[in-house]
Amino acid sequence: MITPKFDNSFARLGADFGTRVSPAPLQGAQLIHCNQSLLATLQMDAELARQLVEGQDLPDDIEPFAMVYAGHQFGGFSPQLGDGRGLLLGEWRVGDHRYDLHLKGAGKTPYSRFGDGRAVLRSSIREYLASAALNALGVPSSSALAIAASDEPVQREQLETGAGLLRVSQCHIRFGHFEYFFYQRMEPQLAQLIDYCARRYLALDADTAQQAQALLEMATQNTARMIAHWQAIGFAHGVMNTDNMSLIGETFDFGPFAFLDRFDPGHICNHSDDQGRYRFDRQPNIGLWNLNALAHTFSALLPMDTLRRILAGYEQELSQHYHQLMMAKLGLTSDPSEQKHALLTDLLSLLEQDQVDYTTFFARLSQDPQSARDLCIDRPRADQWMADYQRLCDANADDTTIAAMRQINPLLVLRNHHAQTVIEAAEAGDYSLLADLMQALQQPYAPARLKEPWVQPPPAHLRAKPISCSS
Repeated sequence: MITPKFDNSFARLGADFGTRVSPAPLQGAQLIHCNQSLLATLQMDAELARQLVEGQDLPDDIEPFAMVYAGHQFGGFSPQLGDGRGLLLGEWRVGDHRYDLHLKGAGKTPYSRFGDGRAVLRSSIREYLASAALNALGVPSSSALAIAASDEPVQREQLETGAGLLRVSQCHIRFGHFEYFFYQRMEPQLAQLIDYCARRYLALDADTAQQAQALLEMATQNTARMIAHWQAIGFAHGVMNTDNMSLIGETFDFGPFAFLDRFDPGHICNHSDDQGRYRFDRQPNIGLWNLNALAHTFSALLPMDTLRRILAGYEQELSQHYHQLMMAKLGLTSDPSEQKHALLTDLLSLLEQDQVDYTTFFARLSQDPQSARDLCIDRPRADQWMADYQRLCDANADDTTIAAMRQINPLLVLRNHHAQTVIEAAEAGDYSLLADLMQALQQPYAPARLKEPWVQPPPAHLRAKPISCSS
């Protein structure tokens, strides 16, 4: 007997968890790029990927489902949100692995509110490229398998091109799913969701309280490591609402994101974030705030002391993982010391003071340390830092150490001005730059000559500026 590739286990939870909705195909939908490496991982036929992203001729064993959830958005609670323009197509099974397939831009659902259920080409390209970049950099993240353009105009702040994006993730369960059932006082459904997640993501068959505790421990540790990665590579998510937080700690629903150009801890990448709630240096604290919101949904199941103990492990895990990543970027051993802490603190202060490009500095440090020093304006301070750094470097450092540094310090990240170049070309019907940048982002540590001009940081007038949430 042949095991079917698709399963619909979440949809089988029932009508309290969402609504079955058929996608509304885009007018003149056309596949413009497919992630070939992900296609190989999924062992999926390219023609099926095209059908899925275009929302047409779907296989009979797919049961598209719009999920319902709630969420804290910029600190304020919204009791009902949900998939307003996307559909969970189901789980694609490869051996023992399951991958959620989610189609963005699939049309209206009961949770669209006043929206049209469509995605636009601009933001779809940004997510498509960013997910590839983050995965190549080793950051836990959702992926995207394919992207389609269309002839359908979509009205946002201006008239834009409608698009479809086929997202792939191990998990589409958000913190907001638990908030929805908790605040609606739907205790049986909350217990059902906890059991589903514990069995699927932890293979844990236990009572509800034990399952809830294990899920919170997993979410806390994984979220800490994910955000440590963000801070180490200079990634700003932009909209860390609880409905955009993955239960398993994958980067998820990143719309107005940015990779830092010059090192600016206070960088705000979302122009709707007037108060800077989600600015770059506040991401670790917001991660904990969101975990507190998740923990609150388990408050009827677990003692407060247990919840506090689990959450107390967040800061230690984040700090430890961030330290390990930053020491690796510097080519130093990860054992903690006051000297290493001071060295890193001094470096970040110097980079901020002199407005040094974050990615370029570390790339040069792993190639030619003197050229990294030359990026700084305050040369005496840079010379002092470099002298302190050399003293801490392992006296026996060899080619292995240098090679390791070159495998953690990328030569390129997704720059907003490069993404915009690709978007403008695609909107004019030229998809060649999309393919070119996608290939470059999937090998961020390869020799720079393969990626010109994608490795170049922006001129001052094109440095990362706040991006619109509209998508």
